[in-house]
Amino acid sequence: MNSARRPVRWLVPLVLVVVWLGLGGAFGSSAGKLGEVSTNDQAAFLPQNAESTKVIEQQKAFHQQETVPAIVVWTAADGADISEAQQKAATAALRSLAEEGVDGAPSPAFRSQDGKALQGVVPLSPDLGDRLTDVLDGIERAAAEVPDTRAQLAGPAATQADLKDAFAGIDGLLLGVALAAVLLILLLVYRSVLLPFLIIISSVFALGVAGAIVYVLADNGVVRVDGQVQGILSILVIGAATDYALLLTARFREELATTGDRATAAWAATRGSCGAIAASAATVALGLLALLLSDLTNNRALGPVGAIGVVCAVLTTLTFLPAVLALIGKAAFWPAKPKSADVETGGHGIWSRVAHRVDTRPRQLWIITTGLLLAGAAFFPSLQSKGVPFDELFVNDAPSVAAQQTLGKHFPGGSGQPAVIIADAEKVTAAQKAAAGTPGVAGVKVVTSGPGTQPLVVDGRVRIDATLADAPDSDAAKRTVQNLRDRVHAADPSTLVGGYTAQQYDTQRTAEHDKNLIIPVVLAIILVILIVLLRSLLLPVLLVATVVLNYLATLGIAGLVFEHGFGFSGTDASVPLYGFVFLVALGVDYNIFLMSRVREETLRLGTRQGMLRGLVATGGVITSAGVVLAATFAALIVIPLAFLAQIAFIVAFGVLLDTIVVRSLLVPALVRDIGPAVWWPGRLSREPHREHSPASGSEATSAEGNDRIVG
Repeated sequence: MNSARRPVRWLVPLVLVVVWLGLGGAFGSSAGKLGEVSTNDQAAFLPQNAESTKVIEQQKAFHQQETVPAIVVWTAADGADISEAQQKAATAALRSLAEEGVDGAPSPAFRSQDGKALQGVVPLSPDLGDRLTDVLDGIERAAAEVPDTRAQLAGPAATQADLKDAFAGIDGLLLGVALAAVLLILLLVYRSVLLPFLIIISSVFALGVAGAIVYVLADNGVVRVDGQVQGILSILVIGAATDYALLLTARFREELATTGDRATAAWAATRGSCGAIAASAATVALGLLALLLSDLTNNRALGPVGAIGVVCAVLTTLTFLPAVLALIGKAAFWPAKPKSADVETGGHGIWSRVAHRVDTRPRQLWIITTGLLLAGAAFFPSLQSKGVPFDELFVNDAPSVAAQQTLGKHFPGGSGQPAVIIADAEKVTAAQKAAAGTPGVAGVKVVTSGPGTQPLVVDGRVRIDATLADAPDSDAAKRTVQNLRDRVHAADPSTLVGGYTAQQYDTQRTAEHDKNLIIPVVLAIILVILIVLLRSLLLPVLLVATVVLNYLATLGIAGLVFEHGFGFSGTDASVPLYGFVFLVALGVDYNIFLMSRVREETLRLGTRQGMLRGLVATGGVITSAGVVLAATFAALIVIPLAFLAQIAFIVAFGVLLDTIVVRSLLVPALVRDIGPAVWWPGRLSREPHREHSPASGSEATSAEGNDRIVG
């Protein structure tokens, strides 16, 4: 009978491996193709219902075709005043542009009030795609012909080109750095040759399938993907797949050392870890899907895209990896030999010492760690999420930023990025007067139908451009937009105010609303999953409270580091929400890995021994998983954008803090101090013997080790 079953026993793993090899070959490069269907046009990710978004729609009616402006700014090479001859040469250079992609006639070259600079606007087609850089190069060459001047390119078109350059390494460099970091850590942790590569292959397969699914969805307009979402998808899948693989392979190593049969060990490892892995993945996936409640398009895109990636990571971990391990067995760990965690004797390694400290001084330990986290959380208000100023958008020296700074020195701060007012044609005079009387508005101009002075009327509406005195991304400019809206709404409630500054203001307000809405939803989702998994109420509440405290401490420390270390004056408005979703969901992951094993041990040994043995058994693998995840998110710094650098620091630091302090010390100490009551409302039957209170610091008797969960 055994000989008849033997071929079938190996057939299933073999088929699974062949299927995944086929999927990997077919879709392995799909993640790299996402750039073909992604957009870095920031206007595409504005709040759906914001006033500035409505302006964009109505604004299109005033053009034959929507354009993206490139602003050329000239300054004299020697810092002198711009001559009349140079102004004429600059105007001639603009009019000479016949580049493919230039959509409409460029403006003349206008002199600044201080006489030291010129600016001209070149309207470009919005669908240039990869040709944008070539078109801008042509404009720059023409502008450079003006004698004795320095020409620079600013405006939305130049910013898009710099964003495109920033994301150029997202397909190769980011993935390569992340995989190299993971491989190095795995080689150090396992000290084996083959297993790290198997885990890497498993994660790459997951990323390939996830990339293929997202590509199809994006190509059909179901989701909208930008470079940020694309980068986070790669990092999230690699990190999650590696974490899940570490948990499964650690369990396989234990089972293999115990049973000696690789197929039996693979099945036992999958069965023993699938509950924790599935629950962990559910917290991350459902937490990400909560982003669908956001009014920001890129948040809603990240939700399903990230959830797809996490599901693919689980699939490869629970199918491909066990199948490979069942086929190769001990060879996966060569030249090391698989050993079971020495949980029966307590072992003599670092985690045995940690467990001993938790056992003998639990109350002291959780009070100290809670105090440290509260100290970090006290600085939480220092994290200013008011948006990233334009000159801090890139972490390197971007040409468009330097050009905008030059423009701001010689022209009103809002030059080239006016507030756009759409007003009723019959009330244009009142709207114009209200706008001109708003403090912070440097000038007001009604869009006309031609060289004459008659306003261009489209569907009974007119457009008014209001140039702001301050830089368009400054707090002062945002206050001006708010006041401008109040004044023009008073003149005519149907008037709308949009433009770049209004978009930044609306995005910031929407992000604040999203944070207040989504955070409670994510907490509720995680709490329900933990209650179902652990069959307790008190313990899930404690676990959620600890990861929230870790989140607040991380953001408090990040606020100090960003301001005094990196020189950031603020973070992107979405950073706190992204940080919460990743830190809380991923932080709960490690507590799930720990407490699911603790519950398993507690069913046999009681709460005290279950906690201590679960900590020893999982300490090494969970810490390794935390280091891997931190390293993968830290790889985001290779993309030179402030938003991704901020997310990289918050998640990497927060994961390490959670892994080293919260999961290793705070949670075990709380469980040890509370004792069997932590499983409330589960019922525990006890031996009649009692243990000494851990608060006294005395060693506990072994009686509590006889506790059993019976309900």
